[in-house]
Amino acid sequence: MNFDPDPADLALSSIPGHETFDPRKHRFSEEELKPQPIMKKARKIQVPDDQKDEKYWNRRYKNNEAAKRSRDARRLKENQITVRAAFLEKENAVLRQEVANIRQELTRYRSILSKYESQHGTL
Repeated sequence: MNFDPDPADLALSSIPGHETFDPRKHRFSEEELKPQPIMKKARKIQVPDDQKDEKYWNRRYKNNEAAKRSRDARRLKENQITVRAAFLEKENAVLRQEVANIRQELTRYRSILSKYESQHGTL
């Protein structure tokens, strides 16, 4: 089967500097494919300006970086699943065509056998 995904899709589903994502080989676990629960956001608490010291800004910076990593990881996983789904859909179409061809061939062989048996008797 020939499957040539869009290079842009592969770039979006691969981690820079790592091996390119291959939808032919990658298998997702049941856990990875489960939808993520929707979490209700906690109410924002305004921190007064007089309490925004160095420790506060360090925590904000670390939290912002962690949130960015989390969003990027989620986006990467969604892109991988999308590319893998496209591959599986194409593979499924090829397999369905193969099954149809085999069924057609089976019908042809049954017809030939039926004609043979009508002329020469049952095998």
